[in-house]
Amino acid sequence: MRVPAGFLLLCLSILAGCGAAPEPPARPNFVYIMTDDHTVQMMSAYGSERASTPNLDRIAREGALFRNAFVTNALCAPSRATLLTGKYSHVNGQRSNQDAFDGSQQTFPKLLQQAGYQTAMIGKWHLKSDPTGFDYWNILPGQGAYFDPQFIEMGETKRHQGYVTDLITDFVIDWIRKRDKQKPFAVLYHHKAPHGPWQPDERHQALFADEPIAHPPTFDDDLSGRAEPVRRSNSRLIPELLQRWKGWGNRGKASPPEGLEGAALEDWIYQQYVKDYMRVVASVDENVGRFLDFLEAEGLAEDTVVIYTSDNGMFVGDHFMFDKRLMYEHPMRVPLAVRYPRKVKAGSEIGAFALNVDYAPTILDLAGVPVPADMQGRSLAPLLAGETPADWRKSMYYHYWEWPNGHRVAPHYGLRTERYKLIRHYGTPDGEPKAWELIDLEKDPEERRNVYDDPAYADALPALEKELERWRVELKAPAVE
Repeated sequence: MRVPAGFLLLCLSILAGCGAAPEPPARPNFVYIMTDDHTVQMMSAYGSERASTPNLDRIAREGALFRNAFVTNALCAPSRATLLTGKYSHVNGQRSNQDAFDGSQQTFPKLLQQAGYQTAMIGKWHLKSDPTGFDYWNILPGQGAYFDPQFIEMGETKRHQGYVTDLITDFVIDWIRKRDKQKPFAVLYHHKAPHGPWQPDERHQALFADEPIAHPPTFDDDLSGRAEPVRRSNSRLIPELLQRWKGWGNRGKASPPEGLEGAALEDWIYQQYVKDYMRVVASVDENVGRFLDFLEAEGLAEDTVVIYTSDNGMFVGDHFMFDKRLMYEHPMRVPLAVRYPRKVKAGSEIGAFALNVDYAPTILDLAGVPVPADMQGRSLAPLLAGETPADWRKSMYYHYWEWPNGHRVAPHYGLRTERYKLIRHYGTPDGEPKAWELIDLEKDPEERRNVYDDPAYADALPALEKELERWRVELKAPAVE
């Protein structure tokens, strides 16, 4: 039988089309990059004048940058537990750094595993119990060390020669190379830096040596305008930082020159701190760039969701402080950038509130895995697609629980809206005072003044108090006075 020429041409064109444009995979890979204590005011994508982070910025430039991303408890272990579970601290049980994470509970890595993903956890874990839900894990014990660190690989402790930021990146790349290429993967790529004691590698030790770093706008804040519990906290820059330098045995930390005092001493301590912070961030940025180049070289970039964030923000001389915990913008606001070339428009900026409780639902949603009803966050996938649901949150609930702690930051909870913060410091049995605070972020973006008792705000308070209570009830948070 003779086949018509037109039919042959049609068949050939169909076959050619099939070979030219393969369908994108239904299930992307995931790389969740998390630093420890990195803050938006030290990332150049957010307009920082104190830091340059071209490779972290690259994730935002080639994807989406969230302008209002927050954590719900600005502390390391609670934030990490929230990432895994999609639940607030009072639900997942990780209220403080002292708690051990209950690894028997539901987590998004376990759900990805059940859906056929390969999963790995590499780097800083900081949750006391062993990781669960991972095909492979290789973690730092506790805080870990910057130089020649120990790692616990699948239960076996090993010491490695080198610098921790380089090693973590090496381990992630090695695991991806050796993975089962027939399955999608999800890896948690967690850096120790820039957590204290801020020990830079040799490549960056001299960075900024002759360059004075500008003070942040609130460097001169004596906290006189804030409530007593804030003034009593022990996160002020000079004495506490010196104490920690000595206690942690840092490499190469000089003592202040004799006779230095007052503003000159304050600036000297700040320069030592901020430069080392910037140096360890520079190492992270360099390694993230190396990793992104690896994804490109392996042909994985198009089909891999890359998420960059931090477990919490940080004071870097802001309000003459360091550390986190308090419900200020600097600790609770975090960098968040997401790159997924197939679905996220490059250069997108998103202003809607995003919370770390949203990360687990987002990853599951993008993977095509049903999001459990008991997760308390919401998928950010619609925002990444350029659509903001009509019922998207316009306020958020925050709760810091840990007491006692060396920073003497007492427990407090609060509401943040687009304009206001209403904060309740509810005291402690051993004498930390109770207090209310109201911050008008529109008129006081530097958060210097508590206006809770200002009659001008009497009309605003009832609605804010009602909204705070609504969140508490909805999230099943304990009632505290």
